[in-house]
Amino acid sequence: MVSDLKLLEFPTDYPIKVVGRAGELLRAEIDAIMRRHVADLDPEQISERLSSNGNYLSITYSIVARSEAQVVALAAELTAEPHVIMVI
Repeated sequence: MVSDLKLLEFPTDYPIKVVGRAGELLRAEIDAIMRRHVADLDPEQISERLSSNGNYLSITYSIVARSEAQVVALAAELTAEPHVIMVI
């Protein structure tokens, strides 16, 4: 994800998908991280999908990324979150 950032011109529309174990805290924790890095986070640009067996939740955020530094910091904090399995 991060290596492709050199090809982008900022600001740019940037989708981020976060996958984690479904649970009460996952969405709240991920939303809090996103708000720390994306001041203009639009709730209308967030979607989520539960896996067919209900064990995993994927949350997709469509943001306007302002800089490479913003995306790198966001990805680092998301991947450090213990409930997160994958960031795409």
